[in-house]
Amino acid sequence: MHAWPASEVPALPGQGRDLRIHDTSTDGRVTLVPGSVARIYVCGITPYDATHLGHAATYNAFDLVQRVWLDTKRQVHYIQNVTDIDDPLLERAVATGDDWESLAERETALFREDMTALRMLPPKHYIGAVESIPRIVPMVERLRDLGAAYELDGDTYFSVDADPHFGEVSRLDAENMRLLSAERGGDPERPGKKNPLDPLLWQAARDGEPSWDGASLGTGRPGWHIECVAIALEHLGMGFDVQGGGSDLAFPHHEMGASHAQALTSEHPFAKTYVHAGMVALDGEKMSKSKGNLVFVSQLRKDGVDPAAIRLTLLANHYRADWEYTDEVLDEAQARLARWRAAVSRPDGPSAEALVEEIREALADDLDAPRALAAVDRWARTQETDGGSDEGAPGLVSRAVDALLGVAL
Repeated sequence: MHAWPASEVPALPGQGRDLRIHDTSTDGRVTLVPGSVARIYVCGITPYDATHLGHAATYNAFDLVQRVWLDTKRQVHYIQNVTDIDDPLLERAVATGDDWESLAERETALFREDMTALRMLPPKHYIGAVESIPRIVPMVERLRDLGAAYELDGDTYFSVDADPHFGEVSRLDAENMRLLSAERGGDPERPGKKNPLDPLLWQAARDGEPSWDGASLGTGRPGWHIECVAIALEHLGMGFDVQGGGSDLAFPHHEMGASHAQALTSEHPFAKTYVHAGMVALDGEKMSKSKGNLVFVSQLRKDGVDPAAIRLTLLANHYRADWEYTDEVLDEAQARLARWRAAVSRPDGPSAEALVEEIREALADDLDAPRALAAVDRWARTQETDGGSDEGAPGLVSRAVDALLGVAL
């Protein structure tokens, strides 16, 4: 599976700062100091509907992580998956009369278009669950052979008790885990499981559903969590720098994935840092495909909204915050974009070296994009009211806003 084209990241004078970021597993700030190659895995979409602003906000957060790392002169190995086989995809295909593969391909293509328009840097490897099945099957067999997995009526489950570190990612108690498991794709009430929280590794073939050769597991398809583990271990290995996604993935997805990998390899941790983005709401409720209260990036683009304004809408909110989308929020972003473009269109302006450092410091401080935007706002106001004589300043501001915030002026 191919990703989307990369937009050029302008070079800036000087060098960026190491990123201090909130780690879910410790509930505190950590300073990320990767080697010369920074490694990050971000969980991708289940392609049964178009990219909404909740998706875009999550990928914007981890795009900023990449940009901070690139500004420190590191290489970035960014991996993202596509969950192109899962219950919601199959259910939508049945409801709409679509072929599930065609639906997945169509929505994945639209996602790529949206990411390109928003200037999100593409992953080094963009990998679907289906193409990962040949790697998943032997992993599940290995877990079974290690005693970390068991069969139940033809399905294969992971035993969470096989990992002594289970629970360290989300830091939730058993009751909250059980509630969230039921809400987010698990089956804690299924009789016969060793632990209600045990997640599915391999589901035996069901009538009317696609299935694949699972060798000794039998014909079927993979569970949700093992898919990301297989992809991450192949392309990043254990102990990579950041596991990222929306806050709704901390449990069960990232918790279970970490335990799968740790039981499989007898190594710890799966990822050094777990970073989660907040949720975006509309009309008082979290945007979700199941509720249908969505604002689609593609529809905004069709309506003539500049993708740079969409990106500024996302950047105006701290990545960890839950926030609500309104037309007024978008109007403010469009006005900001117009002010910034007017400011950098002049032949000279106030010196911009200090501004570049302000943006760098803001982003290094737990990706504080609103603070970075405020700094650019101040420079634009000074340009409007007082001007300046630095002929290189508007160009430097334009390059910095592009390189660090992903907004083309």
